Amino acid sequence: MKKYLVLPAVLLSITIGYSQKNKNAYELASPNGQNKIKFELVKNAPKYAVSHGKTEVITPSDMGFLLKGNENLSSDFEIKSVKNSTFDETWEQVWGEKKNIRNHYNQLVVDLQQKTGNKRKLQIQFRAFDDGIAFRYVYPKQNVKDSIFIMDEKTTFNLKEDGKAWWIPANRENRDEYLFKDAAVSTLDTVLTPLTIESKSGLALSFHEANLVDFASMTLVNTQGTQLKLDLVPWADGVKVRVKDTFTSSWRTLQIGETPADLITSYLILNLNEPNKLKNTSYFKPYKYFGIWWGMHIGKYTFWESEKQGATTKHAEEYIDFTAKEGFHHLLIEGWNKGWTPAWYENHMHMFSFTKSADNFDLEKVVDYGNKKGVALIGYHETGSNLINYLKEVDEGFALYKKLGMHSVKIGHVGSKLNMKENHFGQFGVNYFRYILEKAAQYDLAVLYHESIKDTGERRTFPNMVSREAARGQEYNAWSEGNPPNHLTIIPFTRLLSGPMDFTPGIFDVEVKQGFPGKRVHGTAAQQLALYVTIYAPIQMMADLPENYEGKPALQFLKDVPTDWEDTTVLEGSIGQYITTVRKDRNSADWYLGTITNENARDVNVSLSFLDPNATYEAQIYADAEGTDETHNPSAIAISKKTVKASDSLKLHLGGAGGTAIRFKKL
Repeated sequence: MKKYLVLPAVLLSITIGYSQKNKNAYELASPNGQNKIKFELVKNAPKYAVSHGKTEVITPSDMGFLLKGNENLSSDFEIKSVKNSTFDETWEQVWGEKKNIRNHYNQLVVDLQQKTGNKRKLQIQFRAFDDGIAFRYVYPKQNVKDSIFIMDEKTTFNLKEDGKAWWIPANRENRDEYLFKDAAVSTLDTVLTPLTIESKSGLALSFHEANLVDFASMTLVNTQGTQLKLDLVPWADGVKVRVKDTFTSSWRTLQIGETPADLITSYLILNLNEPNKLKNTSYFKPYKYFGIWWGMHIGKYTFWESEKQGATTKHAEEYIDFTAKEGFHHLLIEGWNKGWTPAWYENHMHMFSFTKSADNFDLEKVVDYGNKKGVALIGYHETGSNLINYLKEVDEGFALYKKLGMHSVKIGHVGSKLNMKENHFGQFGVNYFRYILEKAAQYDLAVLYHESIKDTGERRTFPNMVSREAARGQEYNAWSEGNPPNHLTIIPFTRLLSGPMDFTPGIFDVEVKQGFPGKRVHGTAAQQLALYVTIYAPIQMMADLPENYEGKPALQFLKDVPTDWEDTTVLEGSIGQYITTVRKDRNSADWYLGTITNENARDVNVSLSFLDPNATYEAQIYADAEGTDETHNPSAIAISKKTVKASDSLKLHLGGAGGTAIRFKKL
């Protein structure tokens, strides 16, 4: 992996990135000088503030912790040392939405020690980037020999002004599978991150965390006015974090953009994670896949053994035949193993097997049939959140997949609590999900998590963490009231800021004619194509039934569109309204565009200045047919071609809940 250190920038940053105001106050600026963090001790208590240019973003805010026994680790401090440094490199993602990422920041490290009592030490690390700021706490080993029980974190974010927040609730039964709502910051309850805010000053803000290891996830709760307090997700007994003698919190992050689109192309979260630790990543290459999946969600098949069983050897061979015929190479089969019942999704300590095939399904035979056709199986482990059972069998289950030459596994965690006791987002869940990820790497397995903890950028450190759900996905359109049209224009600015999402797009029969009465996808088929560009993931499902793709010219776009990118640009967008994204293929000179709108029809004028100015391209356009929207002939896709150059622009019409997908093929 290549790294490039920019020494002149390093020297310059030391000169302009840091200043001391007085013996207890310091200021750290980002490399371009726009984002500034001010740290000071006020009456022996640590405080920080953040500004962007001339705009105050965070006014002086509290820091620290409350330990067991009501011991305060947020006051009575003195500064023992202060160190500043700068860092500048460009690193290459193994796979990703952007191949080469610059990691450039100025850092301030403050060592504190309490003056009385146990004289505990606490280090606070600050980093200022051009696209935001971050800080974390490090509790070093010290003379006090005791276990650490964190009962509360004192960190607050005192927003200077109110703004519109796009939020979902925290600590609820359906984890993070809720529709985003918008409301004033001053009216929020307890919410999950990423939390995106359009401030009254015009800035776009996103609060989140990065590099979460052996700690509790953070949520945010409005305490008064526009103050957001960080709240750690607790263990079942109320303790927030328990460690033996030292801890390092995740980075508390604030991404700052001039527009909401700037947040999408910020790589601050990834930059705050450690470099790739895996020696071997060759077993995973980005791909698209079919699945015996949608048929079960719409009721055509069952997950469990029955007359309508989806995972049978016969169905698997039929799907493999279709997958191979259309030139694809991966297939997911859910329900292949013993343990599935009609109540499999209910809160209960379900007993799944991870090695024994269901009746009418022969795993070894199906894998062998797929190998002959050039189609690899994606493994599936549904834990039902019974981790006691899963952890007993996980090695045996992973070993079986490795023996059969399988290199991907989807792992589900249906249930409101892990082991019906612990929150997915608490320290228990954080440690579980990291443990499974590292174990999967030992068996050369790439992991796709569902019902998981949120992404905090660990895919940089462990590139076998390829995607996750962690939001309301496509399946809600199969059996619930569905996702409203604006959902897809919100999640790029919110959920997707944390990392790739397995939304499972690609439904051509958006009216779901074979499904439950009254249930459907609330959008057009052309919009479903555009999602392969507006929603990033290195693996993308083609979620519909094979018969709904058979003979459809628009399937060509799914054959062409890649899932690994050289670069990504958001041309324009408004949260909850629309978004237009372009991405350059990592392995060719082609570009791809996806644009989608909410329930309102929209005309989008796209400048093609992102294209190579010295080249000519064929624009292969997949658009809503004339008169098409969510309720009028929504499956109709108009396909056309046009020769274009970088100096051109395209005027695109999007029907209500519609979209357009374009391949720009370099000629």
